[in-house]
Amino acid sequence: MSEFDVVIRNGTVIDGTGAEPVVSDVGITNGRVASVGRVGGRGAQEIDAEGLIVTPGFVDIHTHYDGQATWDSRLLPSASHGVTTVVTGNCGVGFAPVHSSDHERLIELMEGVEDIPGAALHEGLSWAWHSFSDYLDALESRPHDIDFGAQVPHAAVRLHAMGARGADHTQHPDAGEIAAMGRLAAEGVAAGGIGFSTSRTRNHRSSRGEYTPSLTAEIDELAGIAAALGQLGAGVLQLVSDFTDVDHEVNVMRAMVASGRPLSVTLVAPSNPNDRNYERILSALGEMQAEGHRVRVQVPSRAIGILLGLQATMNPFTRCPSYKQVASLPWPERLAALRESGRRSAILAEWPEHQLPFRGGFARLFDLGDPPDYEPDPSTSVAARAERDGRDAADFAYDLLLADEGRSLLYSPIINYPNGNLDTARELLTHPLAVPGLSDGGAHVGTICDASFPTTLLTYWCRDRNHDRLELPFVIQRQCRDTARTVGLLDRGVLAPGYRADVNVIDFEGMRLHPPRLVFDLPAGGKRFLQDVDGYRHTLVAGQEVYRDGEATGALPGRLVRGAQPAPVA
Repeated sequence: MSEFDVVIRNGTVIDGTGAEPVVSDVGITNGRVASVGRVGGRGAQEIDAEGLIVTPGFVDIHTHYDGQATWDSRLLPSASHGVTTVVTGNCGVGFAPVHSSDHERLIELMEGVEDIPGAALHEGLSWAWHSFSDYLDALESRPHDIDFGAQVPHAAVRLHAMGARGADHTQHPDAGEIAAMGRLAAEGVAAGGIGFSTSRTRNHRSSRGEYTPSLTAEIDELAGIAAALGQLGAGVLQLVSDFTDVDHEVNVMRAMVASGRPLSVTLVAPSNPNDRNYERILSALGEMQAEGHRVRVQVPSRAIGILLGLQATMNPFTRCPSYKQVASLPWPERLAALRESGRRSAILAEWPEHQLPFRGGFARLFDLGDPPDYEPDPSTSVAARAERDGRDAADFAYDLLLADEGRSLLYSPIINYPNGNLDTARELLTHPLAVPGLSDGGAHVGTICDASFPTTLLTYWCRDRNHDRLELPFVIQRQCRDTARTVGLLDRGVLAPGYRADVNVIDFEGMRLHPPRLVFDLPAGGKRFLQDVDGYRHTLVAGQEVYRDGEATGALPGRLVRGAQPAPVA
C-alpha cells in the first residue's frame, strides 16, 4: 500500500519562502504537503522531477472570472500558466448582490470595463442568485480545475442599496444608504467573500459609455463600507484609482485602512516618463505601513498593452468605412476581401480621417512576433520600420496584419512602459510593498492577454533579460506566498508540511511562451485570447494533477475558497 498519494522526486524545490533552491522530494497526502526532503515511502503517483524546478502553485489575486466561473469549469487562460488559485471580483465590478431589474446594467458595466462580450454574458449567466451568498453558492455548485475566491464589488453594492441613483457616480448616498452598503459588503464577506473592491478610474466605463458608479465615491461612503468590514473583523479592501489628485486619494486610502482591514492598491507607471506620482503613492503607503496598517500594491509583471489584429476586438483600421463593410463577414470571406487591392486602397485612403486613437500611434505599435516580444525597442516600431523602408506606416501595418493568414498581432504597450523599456516595471516589482498582480485573467478577452504574467516573471525576469535579472526564489515568493498572504490565504503559497499541495513542476530552461491566439468558445460564440506555453510539466491542485504538459488531465479538484484561510498548525 502506498504511503503517499503523490511523490515528486529529485526536483529543485523553490519553496516560496525566499529560501535557496534545494534538490529534494515532495510527498503529498490528502491534498496537503506531507513531507519535503528525502521521501522514502512510495506514492500512488510518482513524478520524476530531476532537472526540473518544483514550486508552489501561483496565486493570482487580480482576475475577472466572475461570469466565466459560473459557466466554465476551466479557468483559462490563468490555469495554463501555473496558477492554482485566483481571486476575482476586482475593480468594483461583478454580478452580486443584484436586483433582477439590474441584470442588464451590471452586464453593460462588465462588458465595458472588462471587455467581455455582452452576448456571452447574456447567454452564460444564469442569474440564479440575488444575494452575494447566493452567488457564492452558484459558483460552488460547479467543479473547477483550480481554486478561486470572490470579492464583493462596489458597483453592485451601490446599485442594490441606492437603486437607479447608484449607477450615477455623481449621486452621493445618504447615511442610511451608506449603512446599507456596509451591511451588504459585510454580509458578503461573512458568507465567504475574500473582501470588497472599488474603482476610481475614468478608464472604467460601461458599454454605454457611462463611468463606473464608484468613480467619485466620497470618503464617507468608502470609509463607511470599510468600517463595516472592520466591525466584522474580516475581508481585504482592493482599490484602483487614476491618482490624478494624489493628496485626495491618499486621504481616501487612509480613511479605508482606519477600519483595520488590509488594503491592496493597483499601481502602475504612466506612459509619461516624467510622471512619477507612483513614488508619492508608495511613500504615503509606506508611512501607513509604519503606522501599523497592512498595505500592499499590486503591480504588473510587464507593460499592459493592447493587442490589435484582424480578428481581435480592434485593429488600426476598425473605424474605416470600407473596413466596416466587411467586418461582419465570416472570417475566410473577410480575409479575402481585405486582400483585394481595391478594398485595401480604399481603407488606406480613409484611414487618416478614421484613425483608431491608440496611444502613440504607429510609433508605439509593434509586431508582437513569435515568441512574443513584450519589451520591444522603439526602433522596431511600425513607424520606424516603415520609415526605414520608405513606406507609409499605415500601409506597412496593413501588410503586417495580413501575415500568418491574418492571424498576426500588433502590440501597443500603453501603461507601465515609460522610456520604451521595462526598467520602471522592475523598480515596481522589487519594491518592498509590491506583489505581482493585474493579470486581468478572464477579462479584456479580445484586446489583452496578460494572464501569462506569471510566466513572464519566470521566463523574462529570471532567465531571458540581459541585465538586472531577478532571482527565482524572490519571484516565486512574490507570486506564491506573498500574493496569498495579501488576500488572507495563509494555507497556500509555500511547500512545507501542512500547506495545500498546490504545486508546479517546471522545465525552467525549456519554457517558451507562444503568441496569444483567438478562440471562439465563449457562450454565444464569443471570442477570447488564450496563450499557450511550453514548460509547465505538471500542475497539481490539492494534490491532484490538473495539467500535464499543457493538457488538461480531466481532474477538477478546484473549489471556491470562502474567506481567509488560517496557516497550517506547525
